[in-house]
Amino acid sequence: MYSPFKFRPKLFDCLHGYSLKTFGADLSAGVTVGVIALPMAMAFAIGSNVSPAAGIITGVIAGFLTSLLGGSHVAIGGPTGAFVAIVAGIVATYGFSGLLICTMMAGAMLFLMGLIRLGLLIRYMPAPLVKGFTTGIALIILCGQLKDFLGINAELANTSNILSTINSLAPHLGAVHLPTLLLSAACLAALFLWPKKLNRFVPASIAVMLLATAASAIGFTALGISVETIGSRFGGIPRTLSFPQLPSFDLETFQSLLAPAMTIALLGAIESLLCATAADGMIEDQHNPDQELMAQGVANMITPLFGGIPSTGAIARTAANIRSGGKTPVAGMIHALVLLLIMLLAAPLAKYIPLSVLSAILIMVAVNMGDWREFIQLRRYPRSDATVFLVTFLLTIIFGLTQAVSVGMFAACILFIRRMSEQSRVGIKLMNHHTMTNSGREAADGAEEEEEKAARELRDDVLLVNITGAMFFGASQKLRRILRYIKPDHKVIILRMSRVISLDATALLTLEDIITKARKRNIQVVIYGLHHQPLASMRRSGLLKDIPRENLTRSLDGAMRRAALLIDEEGFPR
Repeated sequence: MYSPFKFRPKLFDCLHGYSLKTFGADLSAGVTVGVIALPMAMAFAIGSNVSPAAGIITGVIAGFLTSLLGGSHVAIGGPTGAFVAIVAGIVATYGFSGLLICTMMAGAMLFLMGLIRLGLLIRYMPAPLVKGFTTGIALIILCGQLKDFLGINAELANTSNILSTINSLAPHLGAVHLPTLLLSAACLAALFLWPKKLNRFVPASIAVMLLATAASAIGFTALGISVETIGSRFGGIPRTLSFPQLPSFDLETFQSLLAPAMTIALLGAIESLLCATAADGMIEDQHNPDQELMAQGVANMITPLFGGIPSTGAIARTAANIRSGGKTPVAGMIHALVLLLIMLLAAPLAKYIPLSVLSAILIMVAVNMGDWREFIQLRRYPRSDATVFLVTFLLTIIFGLTQAVSVGMFAACILFIRRMSEQSRVGIKLMNHHTMTNSGREAADGAEEEEEKAARELRDDVLLVNITGAMFFGASQKLRRILRYIKPDHKVIILRMSRVISLDATALLTLEDIITKARKRNIQVVIYGLHHQPLASMRRSGLLKDIPRENLTRSLDGAMRRAALLIDEEGFPR
């Protein structure tokens, strides 16, 4: 029996026939990804203006829960660069406790999305919209790392847009710390130039972090030079997980956090499903989008209880998992346990890690994250898609992600409605001639040859209306134009609806108005070619109750015979 609600993690399927060999592959991949995730988790947390411990906690808790409950075999969850800008803005406005509440609210929304099966709908987000705010986020991350990259030792305002960041940073550009700048530049160059062959054995981010930490702790100390580290700014990383605590909040806080929570949920859903889809392409698998959303929802509801930040699917770590031989969600669970083990055993050493190396890692992530080629490709895009990309990008970097997603979605919807409306046509055939009501193209474009032949035999007292496409609120005004062509000597209107794929409430009301006015003029309406959805909608709405069953035909020929019968054999009501 079909059930609209289904909760079945992929792990359940993978455990059937699970072998020691598969565990060995998952163990190797999990350890590798866990090591890779360490600098990423700390970098994303610091970029979000929270402690590096929050990033590691997110990698541990959310990473484990996502793999345990998720809908993908190999997707890895955790903190990502996509959230850096919005998290920084929430922390600046509402504080860290506000971020925890906001993350839990977003988690509940994500779980609800999966529960009511919106996973497939999220896939249909317009690509220009996604690329616009992703590229905007990447640019915000780049600008947000300039302070640590340049070694500027000044208190700057926490901002989530480029203009505020640059305005806050500009007065301090004369205070660049040269040793920090040199170390940052060397780290960034090493990250991009690290040989791919070595990357299979020692990930670039780990190698560069270890080398930079050694250079800072040994070389710079010997020369009497100091650079800012995790220890100097945050005092280090705790060696234990805190006991879960529910943050306190009131109704006013809930209302103020609703918009940013929706942004986190929407962004998290998009990133997670993009990650799972990318993984499917690499391993020729098929993920369950609704299960993935529910898993991300659970992860984001529970992680804040331990002091974590928003989590989503991490494409780079997922790719590393696949390349390292990960086969099942067990690899993702092991990756989370490895992170926990590092936190428990090596936390005291983390205080020596320079912030400059983490800023270089974030800059590398931002460069790889942005769709910079889109600016060159814009001239090849339809104007509407180019507009959505540019509007979303500019709004993201100027006003922030919450406003960009809202306005970008609105613009995408308006342009989609316009495009769909352009595909819907209403053409009139009157007294053996074509009369146009839209676009300048003949209304009978693409009509079957036999229908064209039959249409040429129309009587002068019959009006034939060709309706094509999806008739919805954006195209309903085209239906209303039919009334302009009804003449006093018309006795029958034939509505050709064989190419109408759907009707919405607005279109039904418009058709009802047309049929009612036709009846008042003593004109009969004959409809032919109704498909299942339009027919079912017209029946449910009661639109067909005043139309005789004989006036519903399957072909134009049948409709014309019915019209002739109504007129010539006194079947027409007087």
